[in-house]
Amino acid sequence: MRANLISQRPHETLSLFLRISRQDGVFCDSFSLSLVVQACGRLMDIENGRAVHAQGIKTGFDSDLFVQTALIEMYARLGSVEISKRILDDLEEPDLVSHNVLLAEYARIGEIQLARDLFDKMLDRDLVSWNTMIHGYATRGDVMEARKLFENARERDVVSWSSMIGAYARTRQSNEALKLFHEMQLSNVVPDSITMVSVLAACGDIGALGMGKMIHEYIQRTRIEVDMKLGTSLVDMYAKCGDIDSSLRVYNLMDRRDVLTWSSAILGLANHGSGQAALEFFSEMIAEGIKPNDITFVGVLSACSHMGLVDEGWKYFTCMSGVYGISPKIEHYGCMVDILARAGLLQEARELIRKMPFAPDAVVWRALLIGCRVHKDTDLADEATVNLLELEPHADGNYVLLSNIYTQEKKWDKVIQVRRMMRNVNIEKVPGSSSIEVANEVYEFVAGDKSHPQTSEIYQMLNEIFEKLKLAGYKPLTSTVPQDLDERQKEIALAHHSEKLAIAFGLLSTNPRTPLRIVKNLRICDDCHLVIKLISKIYSREIIVRDRNRFHRFLEGSCTCKEYW
Repeated sequence: MRANLISQRPHETLSLFLRISRQDGVFCDSFSLSLVVQACGRLMDIENGRAVHAQGIKTGFDSDLFVQTALIEMYARLGSVEISKRILDDLEEPDLVSHNVLLAEYARIGEIQLARDLFDKMLDRDLVSWNTMIHGYATRGDVMEARKLFENARERDVVSWSSMIGAYARTRQSNEALKLFHEMQLSNVVPDSITMVSVLAACGDIGALGMGKMIHEYIQRTRIEVDMKLGTSLVDMYAKCGDIDSSLRVYNLMDRRDVLTWSSAILGLANHGSGQAALEFFSEMIAEGIKPNDITFVGVLSACSHMGLVDEGWKYFTCMSGVYGISPKIEHYGCMVDILARAGLLQEARELIRKMPFAPDAVVWRALLIGCRVHKDTDLADEATVNLLELEPHADGNYVLLSNIYTQEKKWDKVIQVRRMMRNVNIEKVPGSSSIEVANEVYEFVAGDKSHPQTSEIYQMLNEIFEKLKLAGYKPLTSTVPQDLDERQKEIALAHHSEKLAIAFGLLSTNPRTPLRIVKNLRICDDCHLVIKLISKIYSREIIVRDRNRFHRFLEGSCTCKEYW
């Protein structure tokens, strides 16, 4: 029975017990009974669980510590935590194991306050107790409380470190995750595959390709098993860091792939502008009998959006529910609205929004508004803006987008009106920031940044860049600057955008022809897109920019987005 339970076969444990129970003269001891109780808990079998409990009472084993500890776990798993607590309270001499069992079950079902109350009352605590609490707070996103416990723990093992690193990675505090991983190495604690999954997620989040490669090399050097989860994490990391070739290399080396692996590859290809390859991957996935999930279809619809494939987009959108039984979520509707709006089918996009089974969010209205900008439909833009500003009245990007639409159409009275609205509303300006990795260190810049130690050299490089740009015929797109500034001030504001500063630093700090990889927190603006195309040609550099929506790969004066973004 114990062997079956350890091998994750609780059905066999219960079945064997039931067969033994029917035989005359054969009796189970308290240890065997505790195993069956655990099996019932894992099977969520309340009927047999209660029957076994009753048998324990009849045979006098219900006061045995092994059985009582198992009952605490079983009832907690079955949702009866009050019974579990009562059993623990009734124990004459509860030990650390029985406390830890209830502690773990409280944390598992999300009753973190009950867990904390029990933890604080425990006279004795071991590493398991501390790890349970650290992991409990970490999984619910309370990073500060998890870190306090982590710092107060007398000892830490790989579970402690992995839980804390995972908490930072899940809450997108990626620099903290990588910093803590470095501390873990200095503490001579050997990471496992779970640690690596979180570290790779942090690398992918901030676009730290150099660090990601080092982690991959460490995995290979220390022979950590690359299972499906770790392999998928590598595929995802390389794709998010702008190295789609390495992403596909890892993908091709994997012996087994699940839906998450396929979805990561499809989404990566779509975001890198390889929409056709993404759709081919989807077809291969279906041919191999892998059922897609909602993440898969975000990738597929994104591929259609980046390529302007309206008919294909509709086909995949309708087959979600019709063929695969997946109800489209708001992100799928957002993708479909984006496909239609970018293709100029603005009324169809508006009609789809009307038919949505739930209220459209800001992403949906913004997709329509971007289509209005591309196709110069100011009437529909007005309607989209009213709805967008109801949802996000303080987001500066919405006003900038609307102002640009009116500027394109030379509706200056409307531009003035938008600027007046911006002054009257308490705008929450999200500062544009761009990061670049140089020599395995990530440097972040904001617009007009002067905090870097090499600020003087960076701005000198920027001046040199703009001298060469002007010789190449560059004219700043000052119409995209909504502030009340004169023409020269607008040019300076554009020149000091964060991605331009990051690129200037990259040109200064890397050897000629070294690719530059930039991660931008917002959508890249029209002027920066134009400038980076020219820089890629003038300086013979491949420049890969990951903005909020997709990747742009600039080479020899052109971009993989083909101006469709």
